[in-house]
Amino acid sequence: MSHDSKGILYVVATPIGNLDDITLRALKTLKAVQLVAAEDTRRTGILLRHFQIETPILSVHEHNERSRVEQIVHRLATGQSVALVADAGTPAISDPGAALVAETRDAGFRVEPIPGASAVVAALSASGVDSNGFAFLGFPPIRGKDRKQWLSELALEVEQRAVVFYEAPHRISKTLAEIDVFVKRPIIVVRELTKVHEEFVEGLPGHLGAKFMSAQGEFTVIVPPTPVGHNVTEAPPDSVVMNKFGELTKNTTFASKKDAARALANQLGLSTRVVYGILERNK
Repeated sequence: MSHDSKGILYVVATPIGNLDDITLRALKTLKAVQLVAAEDTRRTGILLRHFQIETPILSVHEHNERSRVEQIVHRLATGQSVALVADAGTPAISDPGAALVAETRDAGFRVEPIPGASAVVAALSASGVDSNGFAFLGFPPIRGKDRKQWLSELALEVEQRAVVFYEAPHRISKTLAEIDVFVKRPIIVVRELTKVHEEFVEGLPGHLGAKFMSAQGEFTVIVPPTPVGHNVTEAPPDSVVMNKFGELTKNTTFASKKDAARALANQLGLSTRVVYGILERNK
């Protein structure tokens, strides 16, 4: 722990399920700081009590993060150090904390990461999917234009690299059904990572959506990239391609016609050039 006259904001990763996954450095930090800023004081309280840590806790979540910044920066100015933690995993990664970190840096205080468990990395490492390059898309927006744009981004990303995202149990079935429109190959759904009922399930998006219709737990979804050499040489009739294009663009917003053609090509196993040519001659 630093002896600077100014306090330090420590961004502390905590276990995503199994409490034994906490790091020695995280424990040392949580004991040494003067305050723990937590997304959920109840869940963090369970963690601290388990390890017999008595550091005071302050709630910092998506609804009060902005208002808490001034309080925490004031503590840092008086020489107190603060540990920022999420419910599970690393704060500010698909969790509250980014605004606090940015404001702390802008105010001239040091921010130090204490790395640890990550659902994205853990899921990828045990999936067998090539992860030399991958895109992490966080949680899908719940509805509207933002959700359509997110689906469009996923459709484009999987042409080049694996895509990983999180989803809530009450929305996993709907999201997988929507992905099934343009991903016609097996994906991997990871449920309850590092917990007693952990499972890695591989299958087509639509089939997995039906399987997890009433499932509980935390979900991490891995969509492998389009296989090299996946394209076929013969295109279906123009009418089939145009009907598929209409279905795809009805539920998903694309930045351009070419982006939509690329997503449809991925779905049909054709080259983007072939699909775009069909769209152009039938416009």
